Amino acid sequence: MSELRLFYQESGRVKLSKSLDTLKKVEKKDLLWIDLIDVPDAIETELEQFLKIYIQEDEEIEEIEMSSRFIQTEDSIVANTSFLPDNFIPEPISFIIKNGILVSVRDIDLRSFNETVKKIFANTRNFPTGYHVLVTLLETRVEYDADMIEEITDQITSLSKTLNTEEDIDEDILIQIKELQEKVMIIRQNIMDKQRVVSNLLKSTLIPRELLQRLTMVIKDINSLFEYIRFGFDRLDYLQDTFLGLVNLQQNKIIKIFTVVSVIFMPPTLIASLYGMNFKFMPELDWKFGYPFSIALMVLFSGAVLFYFRKRKWL
Repeated sequence: MSELRLFYQESGRVKLSKSLDTLKKVEKKDLLWIDLIDVPDAIETELEQFLKIYIQEDEEIEEIEMSSRFIQTEDSIVANTSFLPDNFIPEPISFIIKNGILVSVRDIDLRSFNETVKKIFANTRNFPTGYHVLVTLLETRVEYDADMIEEITDQITSLSKTLNTEEDIDEDILIQIKELQEKVMIIRQNIMDKQRVVSNLLKSTLIPRELLQRLTMVIKDINSLFEYIRFGFDRLDYLQDTFLGLVNLQQNKIIKIFTVVSVIFMPPTLIASLYGMNFKFMPELDWKFGYPFSIALMVLFSGAVLFYFRKRKWL
């Protein structure tokens, strides 16, 4: 969905426009935030010319090198990061801020942006510049990251409760553990990326001093999230070890059963083999009770093996 949202100040209030023509009617000092959602190249070009900025291509936004993810000039900042939607596919986002005007470039709708819009209209005095909007976006995103970690923690707890005995073993459980591990790794990578961006913003000389404390709090929140993520990793490793342990118990029981059955049938097999030999002179061949005698021997030895196993508590 292509959309342009332009936020500007007028008479002490923040207003929203979805037309690029508003740029011609509003003074630059009143512009606050321009949010671009998968807009055509023509709109980006017009904005570049109007604000004297450069909007990066998707390939440039997705670059992982730090020199490409945070760029500061004399009067502008370019910060590339990614926000994590509910489908756990990171969405690349580029923030460009110049002369107090924030430009955000993305391809999909995100809850954290919509929540920030609500905060802007709820208290417009807290958003005098685009820097304040950017910090609020980062704060809101970290809050959503915390919610996602809490949700995954609940899933891990629910999965742990289903894994009690070897009868509960199901290959779907191992698949769920693997999927949760991948989600935790994605969240960790995403949070680490924001940590780098916020750290660079703290070092920037363009950030208003009153926002430094809020950015410091964002860093502290991110560091606390790393502890929860590490705890999630540990619990998933424990679950995986528990699953594999139960699998080993189950396999050992099966092998034990096969071993017992094999040992029980070894004496009868030996007796049957002896009387199956084709020698001409065998004492019991012409004996009237030879057949029941051999059957009795088989039963007797099998019973003796069973008695011995039970006495040793192997069964």
